[in-house]
Amino acid sequence: MTTESSVRHTVLDGGLRVVTEFLPAVRSVAIGIWVGVGSRDEDLPHAGATHYLEHLLFKGTSKRTALDISSEMDAVGGEMNAFTAKEYTCYYARVLDDDLPLAVDVLADMVANSLIAPKDVDAERNVVLEEIAMNEDDPADTVHEAFSAKLFGDTPLGRPILGTVDSINAITREQIYEHYQARYTPEHLVVAAAGNVDHDVVVELARSAFADALRQSPASTRPALPRLAGAGSGLGDQAGVGVQLVSRGIEQANLVLGCEALARTDDRRFALSVLNAAFGGGMSSRLFQEVREKRGLAYSVYSFTAQHADTGMWGVYVGCLPSKADEVLSICTEEIVRVVNGGLTDGELARGKGQVRGSIVLGLEDPSSRMSRLGKAELVYPRLEPVEEILASIDAVTHDDVRAIAADIFTRPKALAVVGPFDDKETFTSALT
Repeated sequence: MTTESSVRHTVLDGGLRVVTEFLPAVRSVAIGIWVGVGSRDEDLPHAGATHYLEHLLFKGTSKRTALDISSEMDAVGGEMNAFTAKEYTCYYARVLDDDLPLAVDVLADMVANSLIAPKDVDAERNVVLEEIAMNEDDPADTVHEAFSAKLFGDTPLGRPILGTVDSINAITREQIYEHYQARYTPEHLVVAAAGNVDHDVVVELARSAFADALRQSPASTRPALPRLAGAGSGLGDQAGVGVQLVSRGIEQANLVLGCEALARTDDRRFALSVLNAAFGGGMSSRLFQEVREKRGLAYSVYSFTAQHADTGMWGVYVGCLPSKADEVLSICTEEIVRVVNGGLTDGELARGKGQVRGSIVLGLEDPSSRMSRLGKAELVYPRLEPVEEILASIDAVTHDDVRAIAADIFTRPKALAVVGPFDDKETFTSALT
């Protein structure tokens, strides 16, 4: 494991940040340009704009066509892609160390100089609609979207990252370009790189690639779109509780039962991670053992947790036969009550810690994961937490910590999302009591 002394940080004029980690044992570099904008920054007229824009940035710039962008990376064996999340967007590549200048130039050109041409907006609209349709055809994706919608209500956090069919059909090129101008500015950008890199070289590459953007005045004609609060205390009486049923004539019931949880900077997140791992995070977890191993009621069953800036979620997912849905939900709620009342055993606590520790360390074994850690830390965390500090916080979790977090989170009012061949959501309300 590399030490934090291998991480360096520079802020350029205009606020663009460059952060790198030197990994001497590799011959490659993972480079990402992170943008501090996600789907939760969208008001209703811009719903789906962030993800739509991610697609459009691959369609061409003032000096490269879409074919140029892909062929230049293919010619050096590089890998390039992008993703949009609730609170950030990332454009990334992995290349041989000698090809880092090309990767920086291509990615920066896409991020800073995309044309967002009307013909590309029209053509890519169908692609985004196909992606929405693909997700809707997957009941597991649909049930998680339904759960978020029920949990966070009609807020940006509750809406799909992809937007909806209606919002994508309605959005105009002008609205997307407005979103681009307002959000893709130097103060919202982070260039993160990990691998066989020299920090000073990356800084100069970024300075050159973003030269025009860095020279722009912050008081230019960029539209001032407000950053939205998303979720939190303003969810209303109906959001966050109750049953969301998506009736589908399919052979399996897909269920997510859960509640609002912790923000990403909450100190109790380590205790919740350990509890979640022991409760439903692996094959030895309570949920897997009770639902699948002992009773054979489901193939897939797990619990999960996710954090955002000011809130989070915790939940249980199960895929089972429709005739077994009531029994499975009953077991899940019984196990929730049991862990609230009795906590974890010594063995479960130890396994939970080991699972969380192992996933963190194993997840940092390649340059891409290291780069992601740098970019996310710079955008959404107060600081880059040293790995040793994180592991120490996990080791420090006690039975009292687990009982306290279970008493808080697991007893909160629940939302239940159901996708399957059902007609009446009222039949599931007993699972929430």
